[in-house]
Amino acid sequence: MNEQCSHCGTRYKIEPSFFYGSMYVSYAVGVAFGVAAFIVFYFFLKTNLKVAFIGICGTLLAFMPIIMRLSRNIWINFFISYDKNWKENKN
Repeated sequence: MNEQCSHCGTRYKIEPSFFYGSMYVSYAVGVAFGVAAFIVFYFFLKTNLKVAFIGICGTLLAFMPIIMRLSRNIWINFFISYDKNWKENKN
């Protein structure tokens, strides 16, 4: 992850332990992906529980980079809001 935003210059590391909170968000996002994978494998594809479990593990491994980025973005948006007029407000 970059140190600063290349567009507006916002620092992503506000304090040393800022992104520890994103681990909790990552857990919730991972559970959501796992539940979605279970529903797809077990109910839509009509597999047994063992195949559904393997499908959940594969889904979580495949989407791990997306889950991590998404959880960081969710966590940082709790504290830093988007300002579409940042150029005018910067001065």
